[in-house]
Amino acid sequence: MKFTKDEIRRAMLLYAITDRSWLKEGESLTDVCREVLDNGATFLQIREKDLDKENFEKEAAELKKLCEKYRVPFVVNDNVQIALDIDADGVHVGQSDIKGRDIRSLIGPDKILGISAGTAEEAVAAEKAGADYIGVGAVFGTSTKKDARNLSIEKLREICGAVSIPAVAIGGISRENVSELDGSGASGIAVISAIFGAGEPGKATGELLKLAEEMVKNNG
Repeated sequence: MKFTKDEIRRAMLLYAITDRSWLKEGESLTDVCREVLDNGATFLQIREKDLDKENFEKEAAELKKLCEKYRVPFVVNDNVQIALDIDADGVHVGQSDIKGRDIRSLIGPDKILGISAGTAEEAVAAEKAGADYIGVGAVFGTSTKKDARNLSIEKLREICGAVSIPAVAIGGISRENVSELDGSGASGIAVISAIFGAGEPGKATGELLKLAEEMVKNNG
């Protein structure tokens, strides 16, 4: 699917990133993602660090079809080739991936390109590299990325203000701290464990959606 710049900005609201480590016995990632999308997730990224290529690609293809039904953007974390092979809506990469590589030319002009940024300089570099959005964090620390740099809300505001593309805040975000992002300029929140590690992922998604809507409203 092709998404406009405005659609991508709105889709930042509640950005869900998969984590299969939380799956219960007999549960599939696709089933959980369906529940999450049913309850209002506006963007989905598949993040797999340990799956082999064949299973990663199979799983990504299933989630792509699922997201098409909900008209929710679907991107692949880090693996540009798999994103291209399954014709995902786009890819999300880190700063190291854009050094010496033109990811935008690899995926073409119509695919979504997300790039991580932890400083205003990195955000500007991401925008110049053709990013449609940036993921900024870790705002509250995170257990899913050991080398993540914690950011103050002031630093998040500085990064968001340095670019014209939308920024989604990520890192340790939960129901208890979403409101602390008020005034940051973030277009939404990206969450992993707050959804996939919840006892009821669908319920958690619905609650986070309302909080994200309030946060974005307060960001004006």
